[in-house]
Amino acid sequence: QVQLVESGGGLVQTGGSLRLSCVASGSIYVIDAMRWYLQAPGKEREFLAVIKPSGRTNYADPVKRRFTISRDNAKNTVYLQMNSLEPEDSAVYYCNMRIVEGPYRDYEDFWGQGTQVTVTS
Repeated sequence: QVQLVESGGGLVQTGGSLRLSCVASGSIYVIDAMRWYLQAPGKEREFLAVIKPSGRTNYADPVKRRFTISRDNAKNTVYLQMNSLEPEDSAVYYCNMRIVEGPYRDYEDFWGQGTQVTVTS
């Protein structure tokens, strides 16, 4: 089975930076899009950023000028560089990957367990 593990979250002051990582392991044949989502307390999970195999990216408007998504296909890893962090960015961050597990298989979405980011004033 495919497993996604996030890391890099933690406690940071306003204006600081963090880099989140998410590594996929298991039965992996092809990885299509890699995405980041966030979920604040009492809120639903929402889209943050996506990167396609070509390198094409798209961001949610609130973070598009501060966050950068990237990927390393050789390492089955997606990153999220987070700069100029604000208290409003505090949330659990989840990675998501669209993966084919073998030949003649369909794409499936896989999720990590999440990593906490807390930004203090």
